[in-house]
Amino acid sequence: MNIIRTRGHKVFLVFNYILLFLMAALCIFPILHVLALSMSTSAAASSGKVVIFPVDFNLNSYRYVIENNAFVRAFGISVLRVALGVPINMLMTILAAYPLSRSKSQFRAKGIFTWFFIITILYGGGLIPWYMIIRETGLLNSIWALVIPGAVPVFNVILLINFFRGIPGELEEAAYMDGAGHGRILWSIFLPLSIPTLATVTLFSLLGHWNAWFDGLILMNDTSKYPLQSYMQTIVISRDPTTLTVRDLELLKIINERTTKSAQLFIAMIPIICIYPFLQRYFTTGLVLGGIKG
Repeated sequence: MNIIRTRGHKVFLVFNYILLFLMAALCIFPILHVLALSMSTSAAASSGKVVIFPVDFNLNSYRYVIENNAFVRAFGISVLRVALGVPINMLMTILAAYPLSRSKSQFRAKGIFTWFFIITILYGGGLIPWYMIIRETGLLNSIWALVIPGAVPVFNVILLINFFRGIPGELEEAAYMDGAGHGRILWSIFLPLSIPTLATVTLFSLLGHWNAWFDGLILMNDTSKYPLQSYMQTIVISRDPTTLTVRDLELLKIINERTTKSAQLFIAMIPIICIYPFLQRYFTTGLVLGGIKG
């Protein structure tokens, strides 16, 4: 389709590009500021001289972070949480979405199970009952307490259900005629056609596990088992000076607590910054397709 390049259209494009540039700058500026702080000296950070470029460039804060056993341990716990949580989320999402996307003639109890999932979005059981269930099932203070309670992300299930419904029924009928069962149809037809939506729900799951901090605070009795974001909350919001070691006190003479926090915050961003570009091209397509009822 040919677009007539009128003067009004050109003016709209100019303002649109300017607006998008300003919005991008607003998103990028905090990241650049944190990075600059982490690479600046203690005096420069304390005096407010650092904006988006490091002042008196040095990497002492990163050396402190890398040698900080508590940070490295928390980072490893978050990596383990993602490695366990994302595959479990995807498996449960796919296994729940496929039968619920079938017609009532294929799955008569579809309505009952659909409302079983939807009711969890409309009503919550409350924080205390949720905590008590996790405690009584013996998951408290273990990595599984961070993974099992959120094993079935209902929003992701709904996205995948809607996408599965939009897949032409002729493909499924042809597979049945060739002798394929539900497992083969799901693996060979539905999943390959659902890559955009699967990438979208994978990104949602990954971000959810990596950024979660509250469940770590209340489900881990031992601070050494905190995931990264829970650990970051303790040092950024409510750091306990009594937890500082002699080595920490010596290093804080040449580096600033603000620069070390910035270094840890930036390192915590790196995994998502590295992964997001590979999934971003599927994100919009998967979200739109999964949000349209077939």
